[in-house]
Amino acid sequence: MKDYQNTLFPYAYNILGSIEDSKDAIQEILIKYHSRQNDHIENDMGYLVKAVINESINIKKKRQRMYGDSIWLPEPVATEVADGSVDSSEIISYSLLVLLEKLSTKERAVFILKEAFEYSHKEIAEVLGLTIENSRKLLSRAKSKLDNSTDTVSTNTPMVSKEYMGKYINSIRSGDIKTLEKMLSEEITLMADGGNEIKVVRELTQGLKNAIKLLLFVFKTYQKEQTIEVSQINHQPALLFFEEGVLVNCQVFQVSENKIVQIHTQLAPKKLKPLAAQLS
Repeated sequence: MKDYQNTLFPYAYNILGSIEDSKDAIQEILIKYHSRQNDHIENDMGYLVKAVINESINIKKKRQRMYGDSIWLPEPVATEVADGSVDSSEIISYSLLVLLEKLSTKERAVFILKEAFEYSHKEIAEVLGLTIENSRKLLSRAKSKLDNSTDTVSTNTPMVSKEYMGKYINSIRSGDIKTLEKMLSEEITLMADGGNEIKVVRELTQGLKNAIKLLLFVFKTYQKEQTIEVSQINHQPALLFFEEGVLVNCQVFQVSENKIVQIHTQLAPKKLKPLAAQLS
């Protein structure tokens, strides 16, 4: 059972972007699987993968209707922590998960199966109940919507050094604007998700000056007394913020050519809870 769960997790999570929803989807399928006669099934894992993917698609459709156009960021996964609770090797990068929110559920599923799991269009068609031609069209549509953004966001992004992240932390602490101007891209974007509990800036913050102003304000107002740890989230550099030992903030960085181009901030307590459990 545990082996099944670990193998199936990346399929569900890459579609849903939620640890808890992924585990629920897998649990639902495994309960159904073990409660039936399965003698007719030749490939157990293939059957389960197909069932979990389609269950995840159904859940994702409901979630998209629920959240509408508001900023929604994935639940972060600590990919450097080998706690056995999740198989992180096939989990795609955080920045790519955010980009995939532009896609329909079917487009997302086709893109993930093709790009992350290297399925053929024939295999994708069998899993999703499509024709091969439909699979090709959905992939083409997905790539068009992403506008080739994935060229710079692979499933496993290169890590930057802890020294680099330390330099960033020191610059924020000291209000060193000159160093921040060198580290941040001119086109940097900031995005935050506070769920229903934490008030955040609801729109994207774009541009170097706006980003520095917001980052320094947030640090001085909320983060000055918090403990900060460098981590790896979804294969990307990240900072974790703790208040009296409780994880209250996870910032995930996308770095390209030694410049920070995106910072995604997850503040929603419900979405941080699974990560805190991983780290404990």
